[in-house]
Amino acid sequence: MSALALDPAGRRWLRRARIAAILAALAGVLLLAVSGWFLTAAALAGTAGPMAALGFNYLIPSAAIRGLAILRTAGRYGERLFSHQAALGAMAALRAGLFARLAAQDGRTGPDLAGGDASARLIGDIDALEELIVREPVRSASWVAAGAGVLLAGLAGWAAALALLLLLAALPPLLDRAARRLTRQPAHDAAEALGALRTRYVEYAAARAEIAAYGLADRVTGDLSRFAADLDAARARLHRGEGVIAALLAGYAALAVALVLRLADAPAPRVALALLVAAGAVEAMAGLARTAFRRAGVAAGLRRLDALLALPEPVAAPASTEAMPLRLGGLDLAPGARVAVTGRSGSGKTVLLETLAGLRGAAVDAAVGGLAPAACSGAMLRAQFALAPQDPALIAGTIADNLRLARPGVDRESIWAVLRVVALEDRIGGFPEGLDTRLGEAGGTLSGGERKRLSLARALLAGRPWLLLDEPTEGLDPATESEMVARLDAWLAASNTGLVLVSHRRAPIGLAGNVVAIEDIATSPCRTRV
Repeated sequence: MSALALDPAGRRWLRRARIAAILAALAGVLLLAVSGWFLTAAALAGTAGPMAALGFNYLIPSAAIRGLAILRTAGRYGERLFSHQAALGAMAALRAGLFARLAAQDGRTGPDLAGGDASARLIGDIDALEELIVREPVRSASWVAAGAGVLLAGLAGWAAALALLLLLAALPPLLDRAARRLTRQPAHDAAEALGALRTRYVEYAAARAEIAAYGLADRVTGDLSRFAADLDAARARLHRGEGVIAALLAGYAALAVALVLRLADAPAPRVALALLVAAGAVEAMAGLARTAFRRAGVAAGLRRLDALLALPEPVAAPASTEAMPLRLGGLDLAPGARVAVTGRSGSGKTVLLETLAGLRGAAVDAAVGGLAPAACSGAMLRAQFALAPQDPALIAGTIADNLRLARPGVDRESIWAVLRVVALEDRIGGFPEGLDTRLGEAGGTLSGGERKRLSLARALLAGRPWLLLDEPTEGLDPATESEMVARLDAWLAASNTGLVLVSHRRAPIGLAGNVVAIEDIATSPCRTRV
């Protein structure tokens, strides 16, 4: 599948892993061959009398066994090292690329993913690829080991070698059919159940404060237990299927050894060599079965990733940030103008702001540069508007990390400047680590009003021509509210930034030179795409 595509560096690491795996497989087969021959020949020499035992050369076979054991260990280590390097690099690149694609999508037309579903795809589904990439070199090594086993079995006679060749040739289709019959559906069910459990868990984790406050832990645990039970049941069926296939392989190896023993026509040391090689060749081919198990187990995850890979790639060319005029209903606003949108709760004021910001596809009586918001590209709307929402989202990082989301690479002086505008400089300056103070999810130790002001500071840093503010002073005491409004007024005037404000409080409405009722801007709500 396309999700497994590796970059040139990843392919180089994977080639090295294949070479190491082939060396390990050859060393393993030769180790069995030399060991079988050596032990049998040594036993025969010992029973032939003292002179035969003294004349037997123990040193060269012993050294060969030790050398092959070291080579096998080194090969396996190299295979793990190189394949994991390829896998980790591929997963890092894939996760970053998919996140960039999701982030670049127009919020009105992009994929409708809940936060838990997106997390499950970007974390769990991508992690599942590691097993496939890590096991990919084993496939080549399995065939090489099987071929070497057939050649070595020829030392015991051509009939024994031919029988082993036919058995090994029949093994892959047999394993594939067994895997399809016994493990494909359980593996699919397990992957789907794991994705559903991860999605549910992420959604509940986001609401953990409410769960604790309302005493819903038992109900949530019971709900998660249902998803976990489905996962356990699917995994149990999968493991039973794998057990049956493992038993099939054991019986197949016994059959191979029995046929080689029956058809061999060589001295006992070479027969022993062929018997161990036959068992080792079948075991080597079992690597194909294990790879098939893992591929079936992550097939559903790969399909979910392919759906994201089908999204268009981010467009590098930025939209123009030249200020455009705005029309709301019958009110025409030049760049730098200010307007307050009023109306009762639930009448669509937030919908209007989110539509202007490109997060919704609602039909509104508005125009940006003469175009209805629905006719504007997402990039164009993002270049014109910076939104400070009513319920801001903060990332688990430092205060500076959260602010630099608006303008990557912005200097600390500019950050402190906007923090002064929102009256947060004393609060953040009082932290021992200042801007490097780490915030947990949902803002950590910051209050609700402080989180809103931090979100406002982030919008100011974006430097867009228009500022969209949704209840910016909610949760503030009157003194802090008055101070912040005065500072924001001065900042808007100095930067000539336009303002579209939604608020039920008198103080922030004083920032606006115009007032328009939401009833005059007909809206038709449309679902938000995240």
